Amino acid sequence: MKRFLTAIFISVCFLSFSQYDGNTSPTYPELIKYYQDMAAKHKEIELYAMGESDYGLPIYLCVINGAGDSLKTFEKAKKETTVLINNAIHPGEPDGVNACILWIEEWIKQGKKLDHLPVLAIIPAYNVGGMMNRSSSSRANQEGPEEYGFRGNAQNLDLNRDFIKMDSKNMETFASIYQGLNPDVFVDTHVSNGADYQYVLTLISSMRERIAPSISNLTYQYLIPDVSKKLKEKKQDLFPYVELKKEIPEDGIVAFNDLPRYAMGYASLFHSISFTVETHMLKPFPQRVQATKEFIIELLKWTNDHKTTIEKARKEAVEWENKQTHFKFNYELTEQKDSILFKGYEAIYKKSEVTGMDRLFYDRTKPYQKWIPNYNHYQAKDSIFIPKLYAVGGQSTDVIEQLKINGVQLEVLERDTFLHGTYVVVERYDSPKKPYEGHFIHSNLEVQERAKSLLHLKKGDVLVPTSQERRYFILSVLEPKAEDSYFSWNFFDSYLQQKEYFSSYVFEDKAKELLDKDPDLKNAFEEKRKNDPQFAKDAHAQLLFIYKNSIYFEKTFNQLPVMEIFYSEADQDWMIDKSNH
Repeated sequence: MKRFLTAIFISVCFLSFSQYDGNTSPTYPELIKYYQDMAAKHKEIELYAMGESDYGLPIYLCVINGAGDSLKTFEKAKKETTVLINNAIHPGEPDGVNACILWIEEWIKQGKKLDHLPVLAIIPAYNVGGMMNRSSSSRANQEGPEEYGFRGNAQNLDLNRDFIKMDSKNMETFASIYQGLNPDVFVDTHVSNGADYQYVLTLISSMRERIAPSISNLTYQYLIPDVSKKLKEKKQDLFPYVELKKEIPEDGIVAFNDLPRYAMGYASLFHSISFTVETHMLKPFPQRVQATKEFIIELLKWTNDHKTTIEKARKEAVEWENKQTHFKFNYELTEQKDSILFKGYEAIYKKSEVTGMDRLFYDRTKPYQKWIPNYNHYQAKDSIFIPKLYAVGGQSTDVIEQLKINGVQLEVLERDTFLHGTYVVVERYDSPKKPYEGHFIHSNLEVQERAKSLLHLKKGDVLVPTSQERRYFILSVLEPKAEDSYFSWNFFDSYLQQKEYFSSYVFEDKAKELLDKDPDLKNAFEEKRKNDPQFAKDAHAQLLFIYKNSIYFEKTFNQLPVMEIFYSEADQDWMIDKSNH
């Protein structure tokens, strides 16, 4: 009897996988069992446990059209054109999970042809902890499936905000996958939230202003139009992600700012052609899955047909990057707009039966097609001259380790060294009152003027050259003012606290002595007392002013352990041995 029940259970599980186009999505154990079975049955399918997740279970990578073992497969992926698809970063949005299974089933039925396929790598489910936390109620606005996972991981982190700060084990594993493959095309699969409209399938593509011209041109002038045309022939529209300017689409949509904290923003730092697929939450799950699958089909066809062009564009992107003298960051949406033809539903306001107040309602009996504003232009607020090197204090082991994990080449100093460069000293910054993804992320950073000086670097500090293929990643994390820098994500908060102070009653005599010996300080002090009534009434503030402008105030206060190094390439003695000074 027990064997009979077990057989029934196994057959039910297997049957469910012949119905992926229905309203169910597999659990994590079912999903991995499926991929294990496929890899066992088909030599063209490889499956590897790539590393830990926060939940304790491994994150897997499926490779189709690989080379038969992990080492050779990763070598092949780096040499040949490769597509990486990441599923279930938000497990409540499992469309990509099912779509990839459907694609594999169809590919097998069609004869497992490899001659028209790039190297295809699939992460079946990235957020393992979220996959294991299943319910039918956590996504109140979504139409299906019957059960699904949860957005947060086991640490309750949104993993699609973790690609720079790397708080999760998942991201360490993802970095090893991504850097090992160096994919030419990257796709992150999602389900959207927001306004109601007619489209099933929407797409986020990399911000034009942030990516290399060769990648931008290939993406926007060729890839998206070509794939859109092929999908249109299948009666499937592909529309830009509907992020609203105000409350309803008629007021306009805006291009998404894919910061490096996001999966596709991270990938674009390495010149991958990067997309986020967003199906619409209010469309039935089977329709969403089919739309995701059709996008994958057409993207793979296009990628295979344009391998040489893609490789050339990525090579040109690296060359372009290394020719840049300035790094631009802190992009803001401008008021410049185009028009785009949009298929929506009439938005009206009617009285709520719950609150009695006006509520927004999209009337599906009144579909429309009209031109709406499209705000898709960004402008960088800031830029810096790119230094030849960054130096990072050897004590910043977490930063150094993350640089290594992300493939950054660096040199560890074997002895104390003097270099010409600048320290970064924080003048002011803003922080929120509530945490965001486990951090109090800093913004609006201002730094003191950076005067060039001879810097003393100690044994164990590291030098990070900016003339390497990870250049934009390096600049994005080590330039403190950048949106997703390590400074912004609180890696250097200990340097923002003063460690030495003074006792007023003891410092009184020293303060008088300082003023007597320094006429400039005395004049500045008297001027401030004269022009600042509040300061003139505050004895401690006056002593603090003298203290901060004296030799007794700690020189390293607000000084970050990241230094910028500038030197002439013609200067063969840019590294100056301490023994010579």
